[in-house]
Amino acid sequence: MLVIACEIPGVKRVVPKRHGDDRGWFSETYRADVLAEAGLDIAFVQDNQSFSAPAGTVRGLHFQIPPAPQAKLVRVLQGAILDVAVDLRRSSPTYGRHVAVRLDAEGGEQLLIPHGFAHGFCTLTPDTMVAYKVDAYYSPAHDRALLWNDPALAIPWPVSDEEAILSAKDKAAPRLTELPPMFD
Repeated sequence: MLVIACEIPGVKRVVPKRHGDDRGWFSETYRADVLAEAGLDIAFVQDNQSFSAPAGTVRGLHFQIPPAPQAKLVRVLQGAILDVAVDLRRSSPTYGRHVAVRLDAEGGEQLLIPHGFAHGFCTLTPDTMVAYKVDAYYSPAHDRALLWNDPALAIPWPVSDEEAILSAKDKAAPRLTELPPMFD
């Protein structure tokens, strides 16, 4: 398993090794010891899974505020996504910047998103299934969203505003400039 730093400190690409033969392949998708060796000592407590039937479904940008922030380890079980993490740490030199990575079931690459980031994705194929681990339980009282297509974020989404399929919550999310400080 490789752990590769992204352009924003804290966000990591996690690439499990696949061992293949004529039957298919086997892979260890999570190893606490390997992540700890890479400086990521995270105790995950909940697994989540989503299914999106149409391509162009956007989920996010979501995050939880303290005292219940969530780190996430995201992977695709079926299909493909553009996975996005936006830095919401006000004291960070990369505040408001994002990392966008294509994840798909075929490659098996994962994205680790630390506390202080909003997370979202857009499905690139129909019938996409995404799974992710989190290190804090879901807390409705601490759940927040950031507008997915805020021009200040300059995220290269693969769908237009008109084509994107969104929840009512995600359509009504505030822009970055409307968020109060939540993370140092």
